[in-house]
Amino acid sequence: MKVAILSRNRNLYSTRRLREAAVNRGHNVKVLDTLKFSIHIEHQHPELFYRGRRLSTYDAIIPRIGASITSYGTSIVRQFQQMGVFTANTSNAIGNTRDKLRCLQILSKYDIGIAPTSFVRDRKDILHAIESVGGAPVIIKLLEGTQGVGVILAETQKVAEAIIETLHGAKQNVLIQKFVAESKGKDVRAFVVGDRVVAGMRRVAQGQEFRSNIHRGGKAEALDLPKEYERTAIQAAKILGLRIAGVDMLESQDGPQVIEVNSSPGLEGIETCTGIDVAGQIIDYIAEQVTFPELDVRERLSLQTGYGVAELVVPNTPEFDHKTIRESGIRDKDIVVLTVERPDLFLENPRSTFVLQSGDRLLCFGKHESMRGLIPARPKPRRKKKMPGV
Repeated sequence: MKVAILSRNRNLYSTRRLREAAVNRGHNVKVLDTLKFSIHIEHQHPELFYRGRRLSTYDAIIPRIGASITSYGTSIVRQFQQMGVFTANTSNAIGNTRDKLRCLQILSKYDIGIAPTSFVRDRKDILHAIESVGGAPVIIKLLEGTQGVGVILAETQKVAEAIIETLHGAKQNVLIQKFVAESKGKDVRAFVVGDRVVAGMRRVAQGQEFRSNIHRGGKAEALDLPKEYERTAIQAAKILGLRIAGVDMLESQDGPQVIEVNSSPGLEGIETCTGIDVAGQIIDYIAEQVTFPELDVRERLSLQTGYGVAELVVPNTPEFDHKTIRESGIRDKDIVVLTVERPDLFLENPRSTFVLQSGDRLLCFGKHESMRGLIPARPKPRRKKKMPGV
C-alpha cells in the first residue's frame, strides 16, 4: 500500500509514529506538507500537484490537518477524495469537528449525552443563555479553540457576562456550556479506529488548572472504558463521519457527556500512558479499507426504482416479536436484513434463524412499499416547559 501522511511537520510525535508503523508493516509511506499542494480542476480529471509536479498515485492518505489551515487542508483532502483515494477522515468529517457548535448541533439529534450548551450574539440574550444551561459557574469556549486554548471557567454570572461581552467585542464567537461539577479537572478520551475503541485514558488537571488537556499540563492514566462510554464514543464518531477520532467525554452523574470530538487526535499521550500501538492499529485499519473499500450502500442499492435502504424498528406485535426472520415473513416481502442492532448487540448479515425482539433496529434493503409500515414515526421535539412562541 502506498500512503501519504498530510502533515506540516514530519518531526511531530504523531506523524513520526504513523510513518514508523507503516514502514514496519512494509508499506510505502511519504510525509507531505499540506500547504505544498496545488489543486487542478478539469472536466472528469481532478488532479493534485505537489511542489509544482504532478502527484503520483496513492492508495490512501492520513490527514493531520492543523486548525490554522482547516480551510485549505480540507480542500486538499476533498481533492484526494475526488481522485478516488481512500482518506482516513473525509473533508466533511474534519469540517464537522473543527466548529464546536456544528459538532454539537449534529450530535444533539441523537441519543448521545452532551453538556447543555447555548450560542447567542445579542447582548440581551446572554443572561438567558447562562440560565438555560443551569446558571453559573459556566464554561465559555471559543468556537475554534484547540488543546484547551480559548476555554474559560466563569465562576459567577457577572464574570461570565463580562467575558462573553468582551469576546463578542473582539469579534469572537463563543459557546456557553454547563459546568459539570463532578467532573471538574478531569475527562475521558476514547480513541476510535473504525468501529471500535482501541485505547482509552483519563486526563486529570494539575494544581488549580481546571483544563485537563495534556498541553495544559494534565496527567494521563490508562483506562478500561465502560461499555456505555465505548458505545457513546463509537456512535459519536460515526454520526460525524469520522473513521479515526479522539472523543472527549465528561464522567457526569447521568453518564458520559461528549464535550469535543477531534479528527486529528494526538498519539503521544494515549500511547505513552496505555502502551498500546495506536499508530499500528490505524495503519492496519487503513490497509484493510484499501483492500476492501467501503461502498455507499444507499447510493448503490437505491439506483433500482422503488427500492432503497431504510432503518426499520421491530414492532411489539405477535407477527414479529420473538419470531425468527424467516417466521416474520420479512424476506417474503422482498426485504433483506443487513444488520440488527439492540443495546447489547450489533449483528451483520443475520441468519434467517435469528430471533427478533420488539425494539430491534434493522438496517434493510428492499421495496419502499414493503418497508413503509415498519419505519418508525419521527419523534416530536421535546420541550422542557411551555414558553411563548414567536
